Amino acid sequence: MKENVLKITAVLGLTAVLLNSCGPKENTPLVYFPDMYFPVAYDPLMKAQDAYSDHENEIPAFVKNNGATGLSPVEGSVAQNKDGVFEESLLPKNVDEYNAGYDASKSITASPLNPANAAKDIERGKMLFDHTCAACHGVGGDGQGPIVQSGAFSGVPNYADREITVGSVHYVLTNGRNAMGSYAGQLNAGDRWRVAMYVINAFKKAAPAAPAAATATTAPATTEKTTETKK
Repeated sequence: MKENVLKITAVLGLTAVLLNSCGPKENTPLVYFPDMYFPVAYDPLMKAQDAYSDHENEIPAFVKNNGATGLSPVEGSVAQNKDGVFEESLLPKNVDEYNAGYDASKSITASPLNPANAAKDIERGKMLFDHTCAACHGVGGDGQGPIVQSGAFSGVPNYADREITVGSVHYVLTNGRNAMGSYAGQLNAGDRWRVAMYVINAFKKAAPAAPAAATATTAPATTEKTTETKK
């Protein structure tokens, strides 16, 4: 009998706890994790306008933005197209557009980046080239990178033998060509121009003209021969 009473008491107690836990949430006496208990708007164009926004334990970053959940990028993250030199609408849609774009790119002989920063841009372009391109193209741009030398890949041209401009190099980096795929996923638009600038500067820059040969101005010396008469 005593055991039955204990069982009934336990069941009733458990039922009371469960019923109370399912009650209304508007008047909760204490919330340990308000950002998990109250839903938050994660759409960056929305504001947290639910019960959470009136709670004393609001997320400070949301409060600073007047409740907006669209926050600034994390410090140190890479901004996309911060140089503002690329438009996705210009990407070729078919082979004809690709070929036309490649031919047109050869007429581009200067990058759209600020010329005042050319030295720094070329320096960064070299670093990116060595990390991203040299495995196939070689650090000397001769198409003899370690992957080619291993025999795993072939047909990489020597830049010195190609008719290229800074525009055509950037075009190929963006859209790919032949066996080379696009590197738009590895390099942002500005950095693709920097690599192209480095390629032209390092491997296609016109060599200085050879000094003109000195013109001889001194008349050749004449040797006088005297004949001695023997007596």
